[in-house]
Amino acid sequence: MSPEERAEFIAELMLHIKAVNSLTDDEQRWVRMAIEKEAQSISLRKAIIEKTLTSLIWMLVVGIGYIILDSAKQHGFK
Repeated sequence: MSPEERAEFIAELMLHIKAVNSLTDDEQRWVRMAIEKEAQSISLRKAIIEKTLTSLIWMLVVGIGYIILDSAKQHGFK
């Protein structure tokens, strides 16, 4: 098989593969919507994790402040 014949064969093969694997408009729309839904789900999970960590840090700061305040009251500071 010469290089020209091989290139022609590959081009024909690619055309046939594209014809078999092409999606209809409805299928393409469904795939886009599924991708968008997954992206929204990922962003929601990320936001929940971020807000949870922020709340935990604030709880830690308030807890340490309460411990310091309680310790100061027990040692006579008002």
